[in-house]
Amino acid sequence: DVVGAVDDIPVDLHDPEIWEAHMKVFRAAVGRPVDAVFTSEEYGTELARRFGAEEVLVDPARSLFPVSGTAVRADPAGCWEYLGPAVRAALTRRVVVLGAESTGTTTLSRELAAHYRRRGGVWAKTGWVAEYGREYSEEKLAAARAVDPAASWEHMTFTSREFPVIARRQDENEDRAARLGSPVLFCDTDSFATGVWHERYVGGRNREVERIAARTRRDLYLLTDHEGVPFEDDGLRDGPELRPWMTARFRRELARTGRRFLVVSGDRGSRLEQAVAAVDGLLAEGWHFTAPLPERR
Repeated sequence: DVVGAVDDIPVDLHDPEIWEAHMKVFRAAVGRPVDAVFTSEEYGTELARRFGAEEVLVDPARSLFPVSGTAVRADPAGCWEYLGPAVRAALTRRVVVLGAESTGTTTLSRELAAHYRRRGGVWAKTGWVAEYGREYSEEKLAAARAVDPAASWEHMTFTSREFPVIARRQDENEDRAARLGSPVLFCDTDSFATGVWHERYVGGRNREVERIAARTRRDLYLLTDHEGVPFEDDGLRDGPELRPWMTARFRRELARTGRRFLVVSGDRGSRLEQAVAAVDGLLAEGWHFTAPLPERR
């Protein structure tokens, strides 16, 4: 089992009272006798003594696993292979590609992932997350055709209850990919976008979808402009006349909610160039962590 506890007591390895304050936190968290203390730190000897446990030093020179908390804070991407899945998911820069129907969101998501994979190294595992709403729609239409082979997309209707299901599944797929990939993940839509699609198919906002969308941090949105992109009817789309409204709604909601976004326009190559420049700018900003508590060793 892994247990955690908040320990915001200053570190002073020369002060017995501060040592005992830390031990009080540790003992309460563990809740049972400690047999061994595994550590790479010099203070492991004293920590083991206070627990009445055996000290087991693990790679104190950091030669087998050249990583430390200090190194991770300085360069998370450089330490990526040493981070656990949950930490990767928390640190992954999430870039969402969203837009109206037939504006190239899937194409751009795939091309961005491929572009960063070609950089190699830690970026070789860069992935993208497909739009679950489309999978859901395909299954919905297939179920209707199983009953009536003549059923078409025009016959499909949605209820408000379906959209939280779509939003949750989208987030689950995104989180799963973030645990396994590189420091950047590309998402073909997200649960925030699901809220705008709810407006389109049902009308009004869905509070549960908004609560779901608020749980996950996204770092950058790329809004694909409908201008200059021919409409392609793939059997699951409503028509080109709705695209200007959808683009405008996405743009207004992104601005209203204070999300960082860029509208990408032009031809396919130009859109990819704009997107890569924006993502590179995001990655160049690095990660910002709260400074560690002062230490006296």
